[in-house]
Amino acid sequence: MNGEKFRTLVVVPAFNEEESVAGVVEELRAYEPRWDVLVIDDGSSDRTAEMARRAGAKVVSLVRNLGIGGAVQTGFLYALKKGYGCAVQCDGDGQHPPEGVALLVKTLKQGGVDVVVGSRFLNGGRSGFLSTPSRRLGISLLALFLGKLCGQVVTDPTSGLRAYNTESLLFLSRNYPRDYPEPEALLLIHRHGLTFREVAVTMRERRGGTSSLGGWTPLVYMSKVLLSLAVETLRPLRSRRWM
Repeated sequence: MNGEKFRTLVVVPAFNEEESVAGVVEELRAYEPRWDVLVIDDGSSDRTAEMARRAGAKVVSLVRNLGIGGAVQTGFLYALKKGYGCAVQCDGDGQHPPEGVALLVKTLKQGGVDVVVGSRFLNGGRSGFLSTPSRRLGISLLALFLGKLCGQVVTDPTSGLRAYNTESLLFLSRNYPRDYPEPEALLLIHRHGLTFREVAVTMRERRGGTSSLGGWTPLVYMSKVLLSLAVETLRPLRSRRWM
């Protein structure tokens, strides 16, 4: 895969991330000037879009909040329309260092896999910030269940750091899940003949804003995700055709 065909777009879904999004964009552009950075402003009520533009990102502002699924899917559609061969999903809260993005792009460029997931747990849980114990417990249960469904080891099913090739973009741009997109997307990929693998990355604590999951809420969330995954296994396979 040559460089022109492997043009990389970093998709940053962001909802009310004015405190951190500019730093994320600046860090990515400084690390690798050849990457284009697209911030999907998911109906923010603050200055997320303004701060992203000032930092040099391309910005798509959604008229209302669609959630992480709708925001990421918007980025996939943009990547396909503009002819990018690789799209990387990267959070707007500063948790994902650019070195991790680069590792995912490098792994995807080597071929043999359609999606690469950055895992903070692949090194035995020693990769930087690891979140709360309750959330780690929920992730562990979800990883075990999803791994059984996919027939491979999964360690970080909720990771928001992922790289996608054209084939996976074509499929997920039409079928990306809305409710619990990260774990459901991996099951969809597996069921429809695409492949994914994890690579070990370091993650940081968010630089601003607040997470929607706190206290014991992650365990409730994980219970709902497990049910959603079970239901997905019963659904008919979807078309992988783009048009």
